[in-house]
Amino acid sequence: MSATSPAAVVVLAAGEGTRMKSKTPKVLHEISGRSLVGHVVAAARELDPQHLVVVVGHASEQVTAHLNAGDAVRTAFQAEQNGTGHAVRMGLEELGGNVEGTVIVVCGDTPLLSGETLGALAATHAADANAVTVLSAEVPDSTGYGRIVRDPATGAVTEIVEHKDATDEQRAIREINSGVFAFDGRLLGDALGKVRTDNSQGEEYLTDVLSILREAGHRVGASVAGDHREILGINNRLQLAEARRLLNERLLERAMLAGVTVVDPASTLIDATVTYERDAVVHPGTQLLGATHLAEDSEVGPNSRIENTVVGAGARVDNSVTLSAEIGAGALVGPYAYLRPGTRLGTKAKAGTYVEMKNATIGEGTKVPHLSYVGDATIGDHTNIGAASVFVNYDGVAKHHTTIGSHCRTGSDNMFVAPVTVGDGVYTAAGSVITKDVPAGSLAVARGQQRNIEGWVARKRPGSAAAQAAQASSQETDGQS
Repeated sequence: MSATSPAAVVVLAAGEGTRMKSKTPKVLHEISGRSLVGHVVAAARELDPQHLVVVVGHASEQVTAHLNAGDAVRTAFQAEQNGTGHAVRMGLEELGGNVEGTVIVVCGDTPLLSGETLGALAATHAADANAVTVLSAEVPDSTGYGRIVRDPATGAVTEIVEHKDATDEQRAIREINSGVFAFDGRLLGDALGKVRTDNSQGEEYLTDVLSILREAGHRVGASVAGDHREILGINNRLQLAEARRLLNERLLERAMLAGVTVVDPASTLIDATVTYERDAVVHPGTQLLGATHLAEDSEVGPNSRIENTVVGAGARVDNSVTLSAEIGAGALVGPYAYLRPGTRLGTKAKAGTYVEMKNATIGEGTKVPHLSYVGDATIGDHTNIGAASVFVNYDGVAKHHTTIGSHCRTGSDNMFVAPVTVGDGVYTAAGSVITKDVPAGSLAVARGQQRNIEGWVARKRPGSAAAQAAQASSQETDGQS
């Protein structure tokens, strides 16, 4: 914990967000791999605060469950949404009342807010010994935002006026309140008890704390965000889409500066939770989602969805979908492969064209080149699975496992009916249905004997195109004999 680490961060996430026109609470809408509030919590955690509390209200059970799905987050319940000041009071009460040290308050719908900007706010607050420091920003259009009103002579912050309460002169101000503040915790607790509700909404405005503290002789300052887009709040689907675009650009820029080649950033999506190593290559039309990791010299895309997947060094994924899979170093996937959860491809293994795998472990150098389904299976090293093979893993009630050894050569159009084990070094004939275990080093043939019934077409389909073709072929053959 650093010298500027706050005593507490309070995240305000109690609102309904009716303008989203959604059954999903506003703060739970997702962009770039996290919910809106999830992005804010992640940024807050970068400050290493002693306490972190999220104030919930609308759909509180749903929001709380979401917050506790990963690392548990402490929550405070605001039964009635009586304003931002009231929400912060609920947060402080959850922490036992007044908090000694810096308290940072952030809004739960600002996913572009970075830990770096919050850190700069905390540093400014400490360096200037302020009672309160507001994070402000200069924006092209300040409509709807609270205006920062400064003393013309000193530049000090005198108050924040909400748009609906502002005069025409104040509405012309372009410096706005981000809704993010750093407070002296002890002074904050005392001032919240003095906030009144004589405004157009009849609510407790947190911004009134600035005037209260300033009138009491305490210092009020501001920290201007370097990029005004960081403080953008989300109120509707248009703003959600714009925030997704901006955050995606930021994440791709970070990846490229770290040594990743992104061939076409405009057609590439990346989540905040994706990690990578230098010299990875991402081709156009690719989505990198969840806890995906691209190792050094790996290459993914074009037109691929890589989700919660580890792509090994030098591996290649082409026009494919991978979900919760592990792709070994130098392995090849696709084109048009589908790796479902639980798939693990070994070093230099291959899942080729139109191959689907699920809950399957594929050994080093083993190849499933094309047109096959491998489910609930273990395949050893350096085995080749013939085209159009199916691992028949489901009997209508339960899933069963197939094991195939190393250095096997299985024929095309094989069915492996689980549970079944095929030993090392086995060959299987094309068209076989393998229902019994095959000992190591054997040739397995499991198909009906071919029988040709001559003249069947002429007798059963007289006059048909097939019969006429057969007759012409027979006459041609007789003429050559």
